[in-house]
Amino acid sequence: MKYITDFHIHSRFSRACSKDLNLSNIAEWCQKKGINIVATSDFTHPEWFKELEAELQESEPGLYKLKNSENSTRFICGTELAVIYKQGDKVRRVHVLVFAPSLEVVAKFNKTLEDRGVNLRADGRPIMGLHCDELVRIAKGVDQRMEVIPAHAWTPHFGVFGSLSGFDSLEEAFGDQAEHIFAIETGLSSDPPMNWQIRDLDKIALISNSDAHSLRKLGREANIFEVSPEELSYNIIFEILKNKNSKQFIQTIEFYPEEGKYHLDGHRNCNFSCLPEETNRQKDVCPKCGKKLLRGTLSRVSELSLRKLGQKPDKAIPFEYIIPLEEIIAETLGYGTQSKKVQETYDSMVAQETEFNLLLNTPINQIAKISNQFIAESINRLRSGDVNLTPGYDGVFGKIKIYTAKERTSLGLKPVK
Repeated sequence: MKYITDFHIHSRFSRACSKDLNLSNIAEWCQKKGINIVATSDFTHPEWFKELEAELQESEPGLYKLKNSENSTRFICGTELAVIYKQGDKVRRVHVLVFAPSLEVVAKFNKTLEDRGVNLRADGRPIMGLHCDELVRIAKGVDQRMEVIPAHAWTPHFGVFGSLSGFDSLEEAFGDQAEHIFAIETGLSSDPPMNWQIRDLDKIALISNSDAHSLRKLGREANIFEVSPEELSYNIIFEILKNKNSKQFIQTIEFYPEEGKYHLDGHRNCNFSCLPEETNRQKDVCPKCGKKLLRGTLSRVSELSLRKLGQKPDKAIPFEYIIPLEEIIAETLGYGTQSKKVQETYDSMVAQETEFNLLLNTPINQIAKISNQFIAESINRLRSGDVNLTPGYDGVFGKIKIYTAKERTSLGLKPVK
């Protein structure tokens, strides 16, 4: 059976996250999206952890479901933590995902962090002055089954390879604990082909998750596993990742990296962006104002790459790009994603098929029947990769267009500003 997973989300206790992010809402939206397994998120926060204990019950080994509910969504104990410390000549700011095999193990891990003086109440994603390797030792000391995975590995500010505070290798970041790092999260601004250029990552599994700060962002990136229901468990998921088992880790679902807000280099205040080659020619300086350019994910990958783009390592996991269904509907109809028209159309469509099925599997003629011919054509273009991309940079999200202005006019579609 195929299981679609999203291992990185947040709760309402994380800074700048929706107040609607409670367990029942998350489970409901996972069913709309077609997500089978989702991270609990934020399990170090005391109030959220109380809710996890009160509202979840173990369903399969290391996986949980809502109590007294028919909802089929499964939760896995996973959260994001921030470590900030000085190493070498840099202040390092690295975000990592931490997973635990049970709520009982989470409780022990949380107490260990509190005993070390970490303020877990400050935020759902707490900041701690631990080194990356030290955090791994703590997790493994609590339970050997706990796992640590670098989050959004290439983002400039908080990625393990980020241009501002990151490292050039996992060994540099994790020292003698690097042997326990078997996967990285590629993040919204990079994709598998970019990561395939790094030979040191050949044995590392590349996972993709939403980092959702609201319900509607769930599943904008995801992973697909093939596992029999009888063997489904926390342990089998991480065994598959550790072995980079392509027979069972069958695919990742990817945001177009150009749509991510740190893909190119640039300077947001001057509306200036450029490719790494231009950044080098400009000596990292914005040509409009003279301030330093922020190097994005494409630039950092190019610095560390030993392969040309397009070359694949052995055991490369397949992937497929998506555009969130709401964005597709919004562009097709010519309205904003939050408009009543878009929301009504989205709700009507996902009431009949999950979002992932609509984007990846449902026949185009069937999509036309439950929406209209233009939305069906938009999804058809997504599947064929027939889209127009304007890359993001320096915190500015990129833009994807399915139709040119000329095409919209010829098709009789509402103009888009």
